[in-house]
Amino acid sequence: MMLSGNTLFQITSCRTVIIAFCLEREVLSVSAANSLLPPNPESPHMPISTITPAELAQVQTRDVIDLIDVRTPSEHADVHAVGAKLMPLADFDPSRLAVGRTAPAGSPFYLICHSGMRATDAANRCLAAGITDVVVVAGGTKAWEAAGLPVERRAGGSGFGIERQVRCIIGAGVLTGAVLGYLVNPAWIGLSAFFGAGLLFAGLSDTCALALVVARMPWNRSATASGSCCVPPAKG
Repeated sequence: MMLSGNTLFQITSCRTVIIAFCLEREVLSVSAANSLLPPNPESPHMPISTITPAELAQVQTRDVIDLIDVRTPSEHADVHAVGAKLMPLADFDPSRLAVGRTAPAGSPFYLICHSGMRATDAANRCLAAGITDVVVVAGGTKAWEAAGLPVERRAGGSGFGIERQVRCIIGAGVLTGAVLGYLVNPAWIGLSAFFGAGLLFAGLSDTCALALVVARMPWNRSATASGSCCVPPAKG
């Protein structure tokens, strides 16, 4: 049975949307899992030390520690590990780590983010600056909260984190490309392919340029503004 051109295009569009969605879920899952992997012995970079949330909580019960949260101000305001101090990755300066520290000199700086990727980025910046006493909290705030460890939350509910914003943008891009490709011109399907290629590159390189751009948006740089583009300000 022969299929018409429109039918073939609909099938292709549906496949593109499904593949892009699956890629997005896989890339985000792999990115989060990468933060739990041991250092690669073949890596030309200095290995980064990691610690589990449970292990860090044990250290926290007996010692004063410096726990640095490198997420955005809005993410930090939504929920953060008790005792975590904010130093967003977008403005992260390793030379400022020692300013206002509470732990004794020579103690490590513990870096935490959402799932471990941004904390690893911050740790690499520290190593490049000659600061080697840094430890990444494996699994980030997500793992900390899942372990039932104490957190502080924003009054009035939480906003959209960077990961959720990135998912919304990519999903909207894929959907827009598919719809315009069907209704306007088949060339628009390239928009869906663009976002799919971006996800593939993010997975292969373990970096996400879109997340870095989103983190610099005004609603992510202020914990007291609107929280996010999708969530109204908390009342009261």
